[in-house]
Amino acid sequence: MNLLLSVGLIFAGIALIVYFAEKLVEAAVGTARGFGLSAFVVSVVFIGFDPENLGVGAVGTYEGVAGIALGSIIGAALVAIALAFGITALFAPMEFAQAPGTVLVLPIVAVVLFGALCLDGELSRADGGILLAGYAAAVGYLLHLSRRGVQIEPAEGREMREAERLGRWKAFFLLVLSLVAITGGGEMVVRGSKTVIERLGISETFFGMTILAFLVSIEELARELPAALEGRAEIAFGNVVGSIFAFFLLNAGIIALVRPIPVERQVLAFHLPAAVATTILVSGIVMTRRVPRWAGVLLVVLYVGFIVGSYFIGRGPGRFPAS
Repeated sequence: MNLLLSVGLIFAGIALIVYFAEKLVEAAVGTARGFGLSAFVVSVVFIGFDPENLGVGAVGTYEGVAGIALGSIIGAALVAIALAFGITALFAPMEFAQAPGTVLVLPIVAVVLFGALCLDGELSRADGGILLAGYAAAVGYLLHLSRRGVQIEPAEGREMREAERLGRWKAFFLLVLSLVAITGGGEMVVRGSKTVIERLGISETFFGMTILAFLVSIEELARELPAALEGRAEIAFGNVVGSIFAFFLLNAGIIALVRPIPVERQVLAFHLPAAVATTILVSGIVMTRRVPRWAGVLLVVLYVGFIVGSYFIGRGPGRFPAS
């Protein structure tokens, strides 16, 4: 496959994934509502839900491309919590009516748990089960907080409204169709990415952590910025918290269950510490109940530093297992 065709395959796969990812959220919410789950339970479960990265990451690990699998988790999370949230703060500094520490500590715990499970050099299927249990515990804790008056609004408001119009079985059919389409799109992205990595002689970890993560996750900006511009900072805040839960617990857990993910030393030495540090910083800033422009500048600069560091620490050709 030539380079131009591979790039086209990547973009076609991303387009397919992005379109059906929105349909998947609508269908999943519609199915859940059709079977009697409350609106708030559905909101909590689907806060930050990111099927685009889950689809790419699951296919990546199935194909044995660890750089793409980890990039769909770590790199994508940095796009959401550093680049998108930082740009949002630049254009619309945010203030929050409430920013409870009981909520803000959860993202830090999620990232630290993910990092701790990676320290042995592999994210195993058992680790995946632990991460999914952590996600269930986090959702349960958020539900507990809701009964005490703490609410986190989902960034998927339009999808939630659209889902209410779907019937139970129509939503279920759309759910199955979307899953098939996202899987197919993920396969297109991974196959195209393999050729690009090999032809350009770059590291699969660098490609997955930066280029591919950016392409698949940049729509996080489209979720956060409009909400902040409309004075709904809590939606942008909810998207950041929910994205961390989704990337580091839900997505990572499912991806590891598909196939254990080897974790390279460069990931342990640079990418994971960057993710932990950025999560702590964002939580600390939001805890003041204000995200001023200078904080947005800082987060964007940190993301640029992440890209530059990823390039220098991951130089060298990617290697794929024999098929």
